Amino acid sequence: MPELTPKERVMRLLRKEPIDTMPFFSGMGMVVMPGIEKAGIKFASIHTDAERMAWSAIWSARLMGFDCVVVPYDMTMESEAMGNTISLYEDSEDILYPTIPEKIWSTMEEVTIPDNIHELGRLAMLPKVIEIIKKEAPELAIGCWQLGPFTQAGQILELDLILKGIFKQKDKVAALLDNLTDMIIKIGQMLQASGCDYITLREPGVAADLLSPRTFKEFIQPRLTRIMEAWQSPKLLHICGSTDPLIEMMNQCGADGLTVDIKCNIAEARQKLGNDVLLMGNIDTYAMTCDPETPVETTVAHIKEIIDNGVDAVMPGCDLWPAIIEANMKAVADTTHEYGKKPSPAVGRL
Repeated sequence: MPELTPKERVMRLLRKEPIDTMPFFSGMGMVVMPGIEKAGIKFASIHTDAERMAWSAIWSARLMGFDCVVVPYDMTMESEAMGNTISLYEDSEDILYPTIPEKIWSTMEEVTIPDNIHELGRLAMLPKVIEIIKKEAPELAIGCWQLGPFTQAGQILELDLILKGIFKQKDKVAALLDNLTDMIIKIGQMLQASGCDYITLREPGVAADLLSPRTFKEFIQPRLTRIMEAWQSPKLLHICGSTDPLIEMMNQCGADGLTVDIKCNIAEARQKLGNDVLLMGNIDTYAMTCDPETPVETTVAHIKEIIDNGVDAVMPGCDLWPAIIEANMKAVADTTHEYGKKPSPAVGRL
């Protein structure tokens, strides 16, 4: 059988069908400076222009050997569409992601979400970004994502307010998370209707470092499950931080695959989940791709260890920081493709 295209490789893996080798892809940001520079643009402009977002993603993937592109890049689009002012740093030459300098709401009751939020602000340009990529780079899988409701709540309100509310204002927290869940479902459905190949629900703020498993089960799991029930497949769930105590509850949310970061013990997670669950991760992203003190040989050994521990796909543990070391970044993709020719627990080989 001829070699699969990157998109074929990713999509077959997400259906747990045999593949030629393991893909290197992600559900989070994968734009890197060599791709941005190849596109002839500066970092600040990739967040506000559909052509520039698309081409920075395409060139990042082609130059580094990624099997996918992932858009958008920043976590402020929904907050902006709800009315928050965003700092875009358009005059800066530095790597500065958009931020919210001042949140417009100070209580949970104030939060209002427009019914047509998916048509507002920079969210409205994402269908065009997907259209460009599908036309210009049909060989690449297109990933999109949404923040989970708890993490999104922390984007629009002070996190301390939410954490205290879990104990003192449970009904208000529940109502807020329910409204955000409805919003996330709607935006995710828009992205899927626009043609993204897979979607990731990112809930980095709910790991066991911050919330107890009991709180996760009460406040988080039901809403993640509702989102997964509403979205089409393929759909992934990612949680940063310590997920060892949560991994089985994560698997009950209805995702087609789970992605985790460096704090997760992959071997133990695999033992808990069994061999039929798609499990992906868990590169030490900064140390292995950005730290100039890390030899390429160390990066190669790290990727091999992750594969040996039982992942079905090598993935960054979080967004790639754009200022990568090219040799190390290419070694991640190359090693994944070369060492990943053997079957993984949930996915066979052609």
